[in-house]
Amino acid sequence: MSDAKFHLPIRPRRNRKSPAIRGLVRETVLTPADLIYPLFLHEDDRDDAIASMPGCQRFGLEGLVREVGEASAAGVRAVVLFPKIEESLKTPGAEECHNPDGLIPRAIRAIKSAHPEVAVITDVALDPYNADGHDGLVVKDEKAGDLRILNDETVAVLCRQALCHAEAGADVVSPSDMMDGRVGAIREALDEGDFEDVSILSYTAKYASAYYGPFRGALDSAPKAGDKKTYQMDPANWREALREAELDVAEGADMLMVKPAGPYLDVIRALREEIDLPLAAYQVSGEYLMIKSAAAAGWLDEEKVILESLLGIKRAGADMILTYFAKEAASRLCR
Repeated sequence: MSDAKFHLPIRPRRNRKSPAIRGLVRETVLTPADLIYPLFLHEDDRDDAIASMPGCQRFGLEGLVREVGEASAAGVRAVVLFPKIEESLKTPGAEECHNPDGLIPRAIRAIKSAHPEVAVITDVALDPYNADGHDGLVVKDEKAGDLRILNDETVAVLCRQALCHAEAGADVVSPSDMMDGRVGAIREALDEGDFEDVSILSYTAKYASAYYGPFRGALDSAPKAGDKKTYQMDPANWREALREAELDVAEGADMLMVKPAGPYLDVIRALREEIDLPLAAYQVSGEYLMIKSAAAAGWLDEEKVILESLLGIKRAGADMILTYFAKEAASRLCR
């Protein structure tokens, strides 16, 4: 027998040789239960197509309830609501945001009545209701010629908004405003109002991103003047996201969020490695529109790219993903 040593090649491809084997060794699995469906609604009875987001609609209450039912049947058991508020109801104090008979409270009640199995998440921020289009109350500095967002005064209004949603039956309130201290204040307000079981999903790392344009078109919620850079995060920073996360955890958040998702996979990963709370990521309107536009032009396979993009977000560390593709993706995952 020869004394020659055999150099056996290492062949990772053996674990890729068939669908069955690939399924056995797959490290990341995407399911419909991972998806949260953002839905737009308005006061009109009809459902309107959204020009800036092909394939998405602003729903009336009847259409909204129907859409939630279809998504639930596909396996999506959580929705988040975004209202387009009539211009006549927008005020500098954003009072409509805590109207118990407003659009969002009525939508919550309608969904919970028809589909109690679906978790209803609500957006807590003032921009749809604010005459200035900002997430917080605005004061104009006439001398400097610019705007200032009032942090603490805004937080007081956000608490009233969160309580209004909780009273209507929301399962989760989701402050997206990026005001300092709002998570702790909302938690205290909810607990004092006997809503200890209502969860807080905090937009922990919400960046001042250019990817939000189509969304603002859907809600007509763009700032009338200035921008959101004094309260939303600088896209250049990730260590700051860790600080924001630590503060939200200390203030009582139940879940954290990174927004946008695709361009900030490194931030998702950084938070996943440092924070134990469930982590959400929002595949925003600009990400959605890029996929839809490229697919419409015939440059991408839409179905495959949707699922790959969502899988990449989950692989980075997200436990749940807000995506306008939720119903469509869930239906494809269940095939």
